Formats: sequence, structure tokens, C-alpha cells
Amino acid sequence: MDFGDFSSLAESYGKYRQGYAESVLTALLSLLGTPPNRAEAIDVGAGTGLWTRMIASRGLARVTAVEPNDAMRAVGEDQTKSLQITWLKGSGELVPLNDACCDMVSMASSFHWVDFDKGTREFHRILRPGGRFVALWNPRLPATDPLLQDIQAFLKDLMPNMTRRSSGLSGISEQLTDMLESSDLFTDTVYLEGRHTIALTKQDYIGVWRSVNDVQVQLGAQKFAKFMRYIDEVIDNDRQVEQTYLTRAWSSQKI
Repeated sequence: MDFGDFSSLAESYGKYRQGYAESVLTALLSLLGTPPNRAEAIDVGAGTGLWTRMIASRGLARVTAVEPNDAMRAVGEDQTKSLQITWLKGSGELVPLNDACCDMVSMASSFHWVDFDKGTREFHRILRPGGRFVALWNPRLPATDPLLQDIQAFLKDLMPNMTRRSSGLSGISEQLTDMLESSDLFTDTVYLEGRHTIALTKQDYIGVWRSVNDVQVQLGAQKFAKFMRYIDEVIDNDRQVEQTYLTRAWSSQKI
């Protein structure tokens, strides 16, 4: 099953997806050997530029967003017109930039789509000596949220054998430190995490679910509509939903 085409979700993704913990970004930038105002960063698999915008807001010398999906990239370009961000078409396995051209290359909520060996070799190529590769995710925390637990239980009832693709709390993130350290490309792998809580309107909360690709693909149109009706029914119209996210980041230095 192909979970990888985000074209139909670009507008919802750009409008409703929530940001990462600012404290984690601060820590990641502090690991660079170059001051932020002289550093150059490339965000690969940038989507609509959520993480890219956060990086650019820190005053880096140059920020480039690389995204393979045309619709996602178009939304990102439109939403970042006021920022100094260069947008390019490319992927984790093929970044259209010169060797040793950046101090940091990141993949935010997208590294699980990339072939690990091809991707890490490509990131090693474009990083300057001592530069750092960053992989991070921003999953919601069910353990702190009875509403999310209830919604996920309903989702399981709708499709008991559903396979979630996001790797924020599972998948590659379970072994990423060892994978990076065992390669001959990276060393000094640092793991960081930070919790942050965001108050969402009912509309925004529903919008976040509408941007979740793997749920829509696996449920199909009819079941997904039923799933969205359930969320609409269990949340009062005037309710604000407090959603806790856990930003998890791995930063590894080029050998």
C-alpha cells in the first residue's frame, strides 16, 4: 500500500500541522560549530515548510527547503514568501546541491520515508566537515490525553489491522542511534526531546486529523468520513483542545 502521496493533503498539512518544540531547535543549533548567523541549513522532505520556517526564524545565513511533492512544495513556497528560504525539488536520496554546501541537513517527520543507506550517504556528501545531520519527529502523546486515547480506540475498532507509518514513537526511531553510530559516516549522535502543549480550536484539531495521510489511505473514503464524524461528535463546538506533542530529535556529526 502506498502511503507516500501527500498531494491531496497539501492545503490541510500547511494550515493545520503544528510546530516542533522551540527548545529542541535551540539545542540543535547549539551543537553546530558555526554561529547560527553564519550557518547554512538544508531541510529535506520539507513538506510545506513547517520546520523550515522555524529554522529560518533563527536568522541563519541561508536556509534551503528540498521537497519532492509538487503540491506540498507549492504550498510551502506560498506560505514562506516573507522568509529567506530557497525551495528546490529533490528527495532524501537525491539532493540537487553541491558537495559540502551546508552546516546542517535535517529531515522533520520524513526520514522514515528515505532509504537509510542512500539518504545518509547523500547527507554526508552535502555536509561540510563537522556538519550535522538531524532527524526529528513530533508525535502527539496519547498517555497524557484521554480524548486522543478515545479517538485512537475508535480508530482501532474501525480498522484493527491498521499499520501506522509515522515513526515518532516507533519504527526507525527505536534504533536510530545505533544505526547512525554503526555507520562509517556519522558519529557523536545526540538524542534530544522536548514536550510542548498547544491549545487548538475544534476546527484546528479536526484539521490536524485531516492531514494524516496513512489513516486516510488505509481507511478509505467511507470509513474515514465515519472517523471524522466521530471526532466532530465527541468535541463540543466551543471547546479548546490542549494537545501535547513530544519533539524527538537525533543529531549526528559527519565523520
